[in-house]
Amino acid sequence: MGAQWGRAAVWPRGLRKGRGLPRTARALAAAGLLCTALAAYACWGQLPPLPWASSAPPRPVGVLLWWEPFRRRDSAARPPPDCWLRFNISGCRLLTDRAAYGEAQAVLFHHRDLVKGPPDWPPPWGVQVHTAEELELRVLDDEEEAAAAAAAEALAVSGPRPPGQRWVWMNFESPSHSPGLRSLAANLFNWTLSYRADSDVFVPYGYLYPRTHPGEQPPGLAPPLARKRGLVAWVVSNWDERQVRVRYYHQLSQHVPVDVFGKGGHGRPVPDIGLLHTVARYKFYLAFENSQHLDYITEKLWRNSLLAGAVPVVLGPERANYERFVPRGAFIHVEDFPSASSLAAYLLFLDRNPAVYRRYFYWRRSYAVHITSFWDEPWCRACQAVQMAGERPKSVPNLARWFER
Repeated sequence: MGAQWGRAAVWPRGLRKGRGLPRTARALAAAGLLCTALAAYACWGQLPPLPWASSAPPRPVGVLLWWEPFRRRDSAARPPPDCWLRFNISGCRLLTDRAAYGEAQAVLFHHRDLVKGPPDWPPPWGVQVHTAEELELRVLDDEEEAAAAAAAEALAVSGPRPPGQRWVWMNFESPSHSPGLRSLAANLFNWTLSYRADSDVFVPYGYLYPRTHPGEQPPGLAPPLARKRGLVAWVVSNWDERQVRVRYYHQLSQHVPVDVFGKGGHGRPVPDIGLLHTVARYKFYLAFENSQHLDYITEKLWRNSLLAGAVPVVLGPERANYERFVPRGAFIHVEDFPSASSLAAYLLFLDRNPAVYRRYFYWRRSYAVHITSFWDEPWCRACQAVQMAGERPKSVPNLARWFER
């Protein structure tokens, strides 16, 4: 994964509503922000290095996507991406036709589709089983359906698979929004593919990479402040008053204006100019995750904040977790402040002090932002991982225990 960007920053505490930062606090803030890009970091060219290293040329690999994520199982599959043209990965044969199951070196299973609907596992290799059409002719009650699901999973676990084939569990939701984890059998999957850095195939929602051209995104050393007409923006589609992020918003909005966009809660529709251009008009963006878990840092940071050109105010895992992926001075963490009112005071201070505000964009001098393309990129990265892995056997003994910790 590489070294962390640096130790957690220490931010001024005890801010009072309506007043600027004390002189010593201003000095601390300036010193911390000057560290934005000073920490040494072995950045990724395309992605962080996979757990294996191989100098051999990539071998041809077939990867079967068992279902296209979040689509009806009976819907037509769209054409697979060209991994070479999209991500500079050669030797990939991406498959959607289940008739090619025996030819695939890896099979991708998307978790949400895996646990919703009737059981739909590959048949044991070389064993005669009932076809889907035959099963559809039977009408099962709840107990029979549960028994059939258990039997299908038992066959999937114990039944033979094509030689050397890997089953890959793929998930980009947090543990809080991943039902059915504990119902999956031990050693069912060989690999994990997710945003977690300790996955077998690590595919984050986004990442920074060394900037080689001024036109790489986001362009420019800093966004033009003259275009920023608002202070704080938040785009939210799933409004739940029980969530930490909604409770914190209520506290923060008592002290500083927050414009909310999206489908839920107090949101208004995103203007026709689109999300990125809308957020670009604001100085700060609330990159609040729907739940707080290890490495769960989504497009709310990478796309909605860093790419759009707003300073992210993050609520998610702890600051040290964020600093594994972005410089310490590129974001503001809610936990840096003892209360929402003190955070609001700091945002108002930055609003009045553009020179200090601009320091949150120092990272753009050295780095550009990559946004992961779902679901093409995880598919191609799985192929790349198989190419690099060799023949070493592996299985996941307890998926829920690993993912929920």
